[in-house]
Amino acid sequence: MIFNFEWWFDTSYRERLDEARHRCAAGHFPDIDPAKAMEDAAYKAFYDQLESRTIVYLRDGFSYEIRELIPSRSTSALTFECTPADDAYKVGAFVVTVPFEDIIRVEVFSYHPKEKPEDMPSIKGFSSAQVPPPPAKRIDDRPARREAQE
Repeated sequence: MIFNFEWWFDTSYRERLDEARHRCAAGHFPDIDPAKAMEDAAYKAFYDQLESRTIVYLRDGFSYEIRELIPSRSTSALTFECTPADDAYKVGAFVVTVPFEDIIRVEVFSYHPKEKPEDMPSIKGFSSAQVPPPPAKRIDDRPARREAQE
């Protein structure tokens, strides 16, 4: 799938948000006909209160949670305000610009605020998400092979 400018700002992204919200509401009201669900007052009230989170995964292994899309004249990159996971970044606004071709997956999660999980997953897109590998052992730190000792 190509997550280009049209995907985000035409209808595809909004359709994913709506689909996640409808599926969340349908899970709470399984006896209501989906075609007539928005006519049911309880369903509609529940649906209108739903919140959503959008997480973007990139080729380099980083991921970001979108707080708000920022419209731009550029059709080659997505700009958004990121929801920071690290306390150091929560004091301001973190704006991210990502080339569309670097986006490999988008996840939308909808939930009712009263049922919001206590431990929401931490999205670390700009912090120490990638732990550096342990230092390579030097050759002289390796134990000698048995045949070399004999």
